[in-house]
Amino acid sequence: MATNQQSLLRQWHMLRMVPRAPAKVSARELCERLCAADFSVDKRTVQRDLNELSAVFPITCDRRDKPFGWSWLRDASSFDLPGLTVPEALTLTLVEQHLRHHLPPITVDALRPHFHSAARTLSTVDGSAPSRAWLDKVRSVPPQQPLLPPRMDEECQRIVYLALMQDRQLKLHYRKRDAEEPTVYASVHPLAVVQRGGLVYLVCMFGRYEDVRTIALHRVQQAEALYEPARKQPGFDIDAYIASGQFGVIAGDPVNVRAVFTRAAGEHLFETPLSADQVLTTDADGRLILAATVPNTRALVWWLLGFGDGVVIEEPAALREEIAGIAQRMAAAYA
Repeated sequence: MATNQQSLLRQWHMLRMVPRAPAKVSARELCERLCAADFSVDKRTVQRDLNELSAVFPITCDRRDKPFGWSWLRDASSFDLPGLTVPEALTLTLVEQHLRHHLPPITVDALRPHFHSAARTLSTVDGSAPSRAWLDKVRSVPPQQPLLPPRMDEECQRIVYLALMQDRQLKLHYRKRDAEEPTVYASVHPLAVVQRGGLVYLVCMFGRYEDVRTIALHRVQQAEALYEPARKQPGFDIDAYIASGQFGVIAGDPVNVRAVFTRAAGEHLFETPLSADQVLTTDADGRLILAATVPNTRALVWWLLGFGDGVVIEEPAALREEIAGIAQRMAAAYA
């Protein structure tokens, strides 16, 4: 049985669906639109609601032709009715969950009332409604062991994002790992923000230096947006910067990797290649031979180690020796 909140929410949306005369909408059409918006209702209930609402709002029914049509009076005062449909509320909730670290502060401020409205809308809808139930049917799972994100100062994040959006310099108090006192960077030129897992990084330049650096945003303890314009890095492209392997902790020039995988360990590479030039072949024993050019990063080493004895590195020699050394030390540690 519908609660008072559910009935009120349904009637709000019903009023939004009624057009201004001379356009009109039938009770059956309203019923179909409400059902499509996840309001479980029948035509009789819609007709009863319309009759009750017409006593309060300037809406009228044109009974000259069948089906009868409802509309706002042509000279009725113009006003907007608040409220979100359940699909709209679902969309905004998912946006808040997955994009909150990707939006500039001014956008977050503008959307916050809508986020609150979305939460209220979903709280009044029966959990069995298809759109409401969708939140319990979808999840985003990281490919690696999930870690709890570090606590980030929201005000510092807001200031950094605002400076990035407005191309202004920053003054940051940044606490490096294991440091007791923060380092003060008097002139930071923001270029981009990148989220990797639960961590958010600021891509920037310091002072008069031209090299591009990254700092973890959760380590910023104090931030001040300066009025001086930030410098630009000529030709800087965030996608190229990420593709270069910077967020895998770059260790050198790209390397040509040749490795032998067991079928079970490497079969996923047919569908999710390691690189655009990847070549994957099968030997006489059913093993998979991988050849690919990839950035030389610590992430590459960690990825290969995750396969255990499911992969053997053949080339380059330095990578093979590093993996072999790690395996030997692990064996000694577990002996």
